[in-house]
Amino acid sequence: MGTPDFAVAPLKRIFEDGHRVSLVITQPDKQRGRGMAFTPSPVKAYAIEKGIPVYQPATLRDEEAQRIIKAENADYIVVAAYGKILPPEVLGAAKGGCINIHASLLPRHRGAAPINRAVMEGDTVGGVTVMQMAEGLDTGDMILVKETPISSTMTAGEYHDVLAALGADAISEFLAGEGFVPVKQDDSLATYAAKIEKSETEVDFDTDSVSVYNKIRGLSPYPSAFAIIGGKRYKLISAKLGNGTGVAGQVLSQTADGIEIACGTGSVLITELQAEGKRRMTAAEFLAGNRI
Repeated sequence: MGTPDFAVAPLKRIFEDGHRVSLVITQPDKQRGRGMAFTPSPVKAYAIEKGIPVYQPATLRDEEAQRIIKAENADYIVVAAYGKILPPEVLGAAKGGCINIHASLLPRHRGAAPINRAVMEGDTVGGVTVMQMAEGLDTGDMILVKETPISSTMTAGEYHDVLAALGADAISEFLAGEGFVPVKQDDSLATYAAKIEKSETEVDFDTDSVSVYNKIRGLSPYPSAFAIIGGKRYKLISAKLGNGTGVAGQVLSQTADGIEIACGTGSVLITELQAEGKRRMTAAEFLAGNRI
């Protein structure tokens, strides 16, 4: 059970390891692009390529959906970024239950946006947790944990790709092995990684430069941080920490290396940006025909 790119890597590994994937469950096709054509999820596209049956229920609370899932008589239901809450009837539908690949070191960053939040909050270590799913939000017992460093220059997109591969390794190890002893989470250490809302993607240059920098890389490439600069809205795709100081929001310099903007303390150098209705550009490309 999975939907976005993050779930393709573990599905691919399970399939290539020789396990019988009897059914792939993914979200219904969504309308995308300028033509608003219905587009299959990345997981569905891979499943079709490999000839794996696909099921796309609108809800898992429907008795018909639950009947179809139970009829598989599966050893495990592996879940990775599926995007819907699983009711108790589904959690108990396989012999070994539902095994989730969560993109954080639980109990830190439970919830919908662990990858973005880890980078936005400046975490230096992250990873994936293979867990036995329970009715709470990412509260189940931990079976297997794999750690990875998060470099100070890594974007959420780069971290996502690392975790997808790590998740594939983790689920492969779990399905191949025996004797894993589930460990209960320490709820007192839990943090919540809420879904990213559009309202929080605007950069506040009154904050310190490290916070601004982490927000830009933590929202890159999607949904992207933005700022109103010189009266115009720009997506801020990539940045570096600068060396300048000034009044928060002041443009300190505009060179091929980047557009330097003062923060509450320190500054950031915007190295790639996108004006409304335009393509993404490096600072050098942008400044060839524009000034702020």
